[in-house]
Amino acid sequence: MTTGIFSIGITGLRAAQLGLLTTEHNITNASTPGYSRQRIVQTTNIPVATGSGFVGQGTTVSAIERLYSQTLVNQVNTAQSSVSELDVYYAQIKQIDNMLADQNAGLSPALQDFFRGIQDVAANPALLAARQSMISSAEALVSRFQSMESRLNELYEGVGAQITTTVASINSYAEQIGELNQRIVLAQAGSQQPANDLLDQRDHLMAELNKLVEVRSTVNSDGSYNVFFGTGQQLVVGTQVAELAAQASYADISRIVVGIKTAGAVQELPEYLITGGALAGLVNFRSETLDGVRNDVGRLAATLALTMNAQHSLGQDLLGQVSGEGSFVGNFFTLAQPRVTANTLNTGGASISASFVSPPPINGTYSLALDGAGTTYTLTRQSDGTQWSAGSLAALQAAVPSADGLTLTSAVLAAGQSTTVENSAAATANFYTNLTDSDYRLSYDGANFTLTRLSDNQSWSNASLANLSTTVAASEGFQLAMVGAMAAGDSFTVMPTKFAARDLDVNETIAADPRLIAAAMPLRTAEGATNSGTAKISAGATHQGFTSSSIPAGGLTITYAAGAGTLSFSAGLPAGANISVTVGSTTTVYPAGAAIPYNPLTGATISVAGLSFSISGSPSNNDTFTIARNSAGVADNRNALALGKLQTQSTVAGGSATYQVAYSRLVSDAGNKTREIQVTGDAQSALLKQAEDARDSLSGVNLDEEAANLLRYQQAYQASAKVIDIGSKLFDVILSIRS
Repeated sequence: MTTGIFSIGITGLRAAQLGLLTTEHNITNASTPGYSRQRIVQTTNIPVATGSGFVGQGTTVSAIERLYSQTLVNQVNTAQSSVSELDVYYAQIKQIDNMLADQNAGLSPALQDFFRGIQDVAANPALLAARQSMISSAEALVSRFQSMESRLNELYEGVGAQITTTVASINSYAEQIGELNQRIVLAQAGSQQPANDLLDQRDHLMAELNKLVEVRSTVNSDGSYNVFFGTGQQLVVGTQVAELAAQASYADISRIVVGIKTAGAVQELPEYLITGGALAGLVNFRSETLDGVRNDVGRLAATLALTMNAQHSLGQDLLGQVSGEGSFVGNFFTLAQPRVTANTLNTGGASISASFVSPPPINGTYSLALDGAGTTYTLTRQSDGTQWSAGSLAALQAAVPSADGLTLTSAVLAAGQSTTVENSAAATANFYTNLTDSDYRLSYDGANFTLTRLSDNQSWSNASLANLSTTVAASEGFQLAMVGAMAAGDSFTVMPTKFAARDLDVNETIAADPRLIAAAMPLRTAEGATNSGTAKISAGATHQGFTSSSIPAGGLTITYAAGAGTLSFSAGLPAGANISVTVGSTTTVYPAGAAIPYNPLTGATISVAGLSFSISGSPSNNDTFTIARNSAGVADNRNALALGKLQTQSTVAGGSATYQVAYSRLVSDAGNKTREIQVTGDAQSALLKQAEDARDSLSGVNLDEEAANLLRYQQAYQASAKVIDIGSKLFDVILSIRS
């Protein structure tokens, strides 16, 4: 009996001792990250059967378990992954939002100052100080573009550096998880008991890993974890660990991407496979915001340069020079052509180049062409590249929507020729570009070339790169050329606007000599001194296609024939110069030298050889109108006014926004996205707090509870010791009786 008392008391001592040890372990690890509260699991020993019934044999501690819920932990990890992603995204995009909206660093004040400088020239075109002021404001605007691009490039490179650091941390955590997998398998195989502290360490590593990238895990029969990310890409399988790599993209060496190391190579991962955590925050910020903002700023710079240059080249400088003469400088700004980078895995010998197309006038420009066989006419709307084709002008006219307002009545083209047709007079300061805020990928499959706009995956394909280039030139604002041959599978990245803000500059020739600013128009018009009718001719303007040969040395004379009701040009028009006549919304094209019908009730706007002018009123027979060079136009401000008008014209994004509106949209979009990320991040943080509270209510250490457990196990220990003491005294009594 006493031995039973002793053995039962000892089991109680052992259970209480383990309870005390476990409680002390909980208390000392209350602040240990990732620690889960532990408790002893007690069961009764197998009782002994007697004639009086079963006599208990005390207790045993069957296990020391941790209070843990995989479901709650998964909820915390998922929420933490989202919070980390949004925190990193917000920290990055907030820098862009602050920069764009800053009055000192933003573009709005610099744009306003630049056009104020143009207005000063328009107010006094002969004053060199005003011209120098325009150049200075242009240089300040260029500096603002370049500093903004420099800051965006710093962010771009910073994202790449952070991706590299994050990938290194992911590899470190994955390696540690693989090592813990091995230790856990060995520990649990030997004891058949859970290795609680090792399991906590592994779960803590999983939690830290989820801060970097969202991962999921499965448990093997031996207790090891398999860890996956993306759509099931393996990171850890038991003790085998895959290694990620951060390296320059094959398509663009300036872009750091994530890949998986395989035997002898690195397989790049599509960015959509990277979800959650700081890594996804960096990658998504770059692809969703930074790339677009950088290209948008570049598009604004490129559009400013191209449209300003298009208008400036139509003017006349203070020396009386026009396009094609002397030291005339057509481009006010200089701008490098779009960048094209070859994929480093290419096997062909092709070299691809890209160039900006000349910006078309906003008021509607069309290209009319007759094929080499002389059988098919094609009309192309330059604003969006829409085309119509037919075997005759009459059939082509029927195909063109009436809303376009074109009348094509004369067969003015020889086989293989083309001409520009305008919806109405090509008024000055009406240029725009179709440039987008996207990069492009040009690929070749062995049969067809395909250009893909990376922002929305819109693509164009053609067996001929030249034909493909013609299509995208109208809709995307740049054209392509190739030297050599592409091999099947080769690709190139085309970046029309990514570096435009960096490459923008004021033409150094104009900067050195303000007299070369083309503030005047190169033509002047007049009615004949002996005219007896009431018809008047407008001051006239130049547009695309104008050169020094557009107006002969002796000028041009237009004579009205009352009997025929027509206007006729004198000799001197450039060879093949077709004449576009617009009455209301209808434009008719006539061959050079043709007599032009004229109705005094409606008047007409006439465009020829890069010139446009209007005649209105009732002329008399043999009345004349002259167009001559503006030889003494030092005080002429018409082209300066046209340059200033660009400020209020819709020049950006296919003629949908002004410079200022386009920039305001950029600022607004960045601000809205910043606010969206902030609000979503706050919501996710609240969800994370709820998930952590739910987990901690189960797994967290409560010191008050543990203090109560200490007293409970202390009392249990003392009671078991008392049992042993009583057993000892009973044993002594029995021994004394026998003696």
